[in-house]
Amino acid sequence: MLNYRTDLEKMPSYDGVEKDYKIKVNANESTLNLPPLVTERVFNRLSHVSFNRYPSEEYYSLVEQIAKNFSVAPEQILLGNGSSEIIEKIFYAFGGGNKIVYPVPSFSMYKIYAKAAEAEGVEFLLDEKFDLDVEKFIVQVKNSGANLAVICNPNNPTGNFLTVAQVEKIASSIDCAFLLDEAYIEFYGQTAVGLVKKYPNLIVARTFSKAYGLAGARIGYMIANSEVAKMIGKTFMPYHMNSLSLATADIVYQMRDEFVPRIQMLIAERERMFERLKKFPALEVFPSKTNFLLIRLPKADALNNYLESLDIGVRFFSASPVLGNCLRISIGTRPENDEVFDAIKNFLEAEQ
Repeated sequence: MLNYRTDLEKMPSYDGVEKDYKIKVNANESTLNLPPLVTERVFNRLSHVSFNRYPSEEYYSLVEQIAKNFSVAPEQILLGNGSSEIIEKIFYAFGGGNKIVYPVPSFSMYKIYAKAAEAEGVEFLLDEKFDLDVEKFIVQVKNSGANLAVICNPNNPTGNFLTVAQVEKIASSIDCAFLLDEAYIEFYGQTAVGLVKKYPNLIVARTFSKAYGLAGARIGYMIANSEVAKMIGKTFMPYHMNSLSLATADIVYQMRDEFVPRIQMLIAERERMFERLKKFPALEVFPSKTNFLLIRLPKADALNNYLESLDIGVRFFSASPVLGNCLRISIGTRPENDEVFDAIKNFLEAEQ
């Protein structure tokens, strides 16, 4: 008989199986691969990677770039396999029987990471419009005696956001560690990284998966006080990242200006889709500062099935009690967005 660790059977899991849709707007990925010039430079760089060596050179080259960009010391930065690994390690560092407070609905992995870290996850419910009441959040963090407070800004899957002033209000009002997950910050533009110098409890996590189209490479990073980074660094295994992904991310970060037009295009398309969708009385579309929109309508399951029949993949939160009748739609290219919009329009008109 195989004896697994206690409670492993009860561990929640994340369904990462992806279908290859004709229009795939269900995973908040970049709809475009790397720009041609970036691809050329990446392949040239990969041809010089020493496959027989551990990835120290590539790791520290990327760390130094990020440190220089944010005017922080390299010792304040840790890299991970996507911001997901960064977040997992932060949960582990502050978990171990302690309490971790995070919003609901938000990134579904928070609950899983809390469980894996043997921490007590404390959910803070967002309001009917999925907004976070900063004062109430601060009170709950304090009253719970949490070791770690977490916020995704802008929030996934709702798309709404806090201002930098609101983030600072939280950082200045709580004594525990404060993780700010900025996975979608390039689509918002108002980062709170500058507050790390002022608030030693603040940790900012970011990713290359969304704005920079490297979801397949799995690269993320965190910026924190150097002593905090040193302690969290103890949770990582040696050489936990691979040279190919690191070298790729190093080139992408050097050439990040190449991605600015794409980011601007996605923002413009997000706003165009928002304005078009909000004209339908039958559905509610939530304001967003990300690369997706969240909509809510009474027949969300039927709409999801209809989109599936057209080989259009969106995210339907069928199992979530707080996201009832909600669909999340990533922003694609203009033709893709037009096709998604026409499909929703046709469905709603048929239901009248």
